[in-house]
Amino acid sequence: MKPDAWPNLVAMFFDQAEALADAPFMWSKHGGAYRAQSWRAVAGEVSALSRGLRAAGVGPGDRVALVSENRPNWVVADLAIMAAGAVTVPAYVTNTTDDHHYILSHSGAAAAIVSTGALARRLLPAAAKAPDLRFVVAMEPLDGGGHGVEVAAWTDVMARGREQDDDVAGKAAAIDRRALACIIYTSGTGGRPKGVMLSHAAIQCNVWGAYDLLSVLDLKDEVFLSFLPLSHSYEHTAGLYLPIAIGAQIYHAEGIETLTANLVEARPTIMTCVPRLYETMRGRILAGVTRSGGLKARLFGAALALGRKRYEARASLSFGERIVDRLVERLVRDKVRARFGGRLKALVSGGGPLNYDVGLFFVALGLPVLQGYGQTEAAPVISCNRPGMAKLHTVGPPLAGVEVRIAGDGEILVRGELLMDGYLNDPDATAEALKDGWLHTGDIGVIDDDGFIQITDRKKDIIVNSGGDNIAPQRVEGILALEPEIAQAMVYGDKRAHLVALIVPDADFAGSYAADRGIDAGLAALAEDDGFRKAIGEAVSRAAEGLSAVERVKRFAIAAEPFSIDNGELTPTIKIRRHAIVARYREVLDALY
Repeated sequence: MKPDAWPNLVAMFFDQAEALADAPFMWSKHGGAYRAQSWRAVAGEVSALSRGLRAAGVGPGDRVALVSENRPNWVVADLAIMAAGAVTVPAYVTNTTDDHHYILSHSGAAAAIVSTGALARRLLPAAAKAPDLRFVVAMEPLDGGGHGVEVAAWTDVMARGREQDDDVAGKAAAIDRRALACIIYTSGTGGRPKGVMLSHAAIQCNVWGAYDLLSVLDLKDEVFLSFLPLSHSYEHTAGLYLPIAIGAQIYHAEGIETLTANLVEARPTIMTCVPRLYETMRGRILAGVTRSGGLKARLFGAALALGRKRYEARASLSFGERIVDRLVERLVRDKVRARFGGRLKALVSGGGPLNYDVGLFFVALGLPVLQGYGQTEAAPVISCNRPGMAKLHTVGPPLAGVEVRIAGDGEILVRGELLMDGYLNDPDATAEALKDGWLHTGDIGVIDDDGFIQITDRKKDIIVNSGGDNIAPQRVEGILALEPEIAQAMVYGDKRAHLVALIVPDADFAGSYAADRGIDAGLAALAEDDGFRKAIGEAVSRAAEGLSAVERVKRFAIAAEPFSIDNGELTPTIKIRRHAIVARYREVLDALY
């Protein structure tokens, strides 16, 4: 059945569970090894939890917050909430108590589900102050009090649900397609997050578009590795409901830090990533090649060069090149593919712009990168390159069922069933984003003769210098971060004569530099070292060769620490929170002028 043919997301899951029964569905680590739960077993848990939530008073339209890392119980909770006719409000595990209080209060959450004691310590104080919240369900036993909030054990709610005998799957089939499925709060790159209201229909439209896009790959027995936060719309749709729609298996990664090992264990066939992870993986691969040197480095260089030529020239290789290409296919590309599990059909990049050189690097090494484009407000995927016909400098054509046009000022406008119902409790922002049925994305772009979208600027992030030039900071930052000495960068210069940058040096480079000279490896000490600053300056100068005059960084400062989720300078999907970084370093940045 096509994903858009089911009446709603929950009915889609229950139908697939009935059809696939004892086949493996979700895999998670226990005792150092991955173990599977079958579709039938998960369906039983969803039914029990849904009945238990209803017995506790959760009813149609109620909001239920979900605070958990990626794990099978996250999926069970999400489906159970919707099966009860309620609305899931996912929250990031990095949220502070203040963040939780804002979301619980703003959404009017009636209940919350939390996984661990560590997460509960930040959630419970917020829950105690949330005006509408009645109880919290804890997946794991909690130490300490509930801060005045009723806390129910997950196992108890499940047990109570098993005592009920109503037909959860049958009732779920009656949920209206246009009913609200979830409220996903944006990751707050520009301040307070907005609550994006997404219907079952919007997510199903998106899933159908993704299914249509990937169907050329002969989808069957697919395996996904879930490591981006399920609380983000990209992973929620592409990493959960697309796999459900095609009957795929889902492995839950232990964390981003274990991704390399989990890739080899799960051996995914389809993988969704954000650009920063591609940049990191490219850097690690290149560092390993540099350390090896010799013949290995020469063969790697040949694999890259021949792969680039095949893609960029769209031309066949000479007889001699074909012989070398067959050799490096076996000696280089097969080994790179093995690092990703060895059977990837597609690497889908979304959540931000993928640097062309980074995408070309993986394509040249035989990994099929498909760059896409989307927004939470569009559930979230709007367009994506299709297998076998990708243009790396574009974000591909619109998905099936999605209409895109370019406004007179160049803004990308989107229409279709995938659009949000609006921003919760914010009619003014909703009216600004949705006009005459079109989503105004805030992105500037063009559509080529083949229907592929190329994004050229971002309205909201755009830097306008004192000369009136428009500069897209993400492009400059991406090129700076390609230099091996630079891990992260943020450029600054609105209403200024030129750009300056805040640079986070590469940790390996900084450590090696400090060790060679017997000096302190801390960034504060290195920032005062003339030789280190000169090396970073040379990297900034090299990056400038690929930039126009107005895009070039004239001066830079070294950050006190890396931008991270923990210090609030990265979103959970690894995008920089520009406003937070500027607030912390404004005096440093202004002093560069």
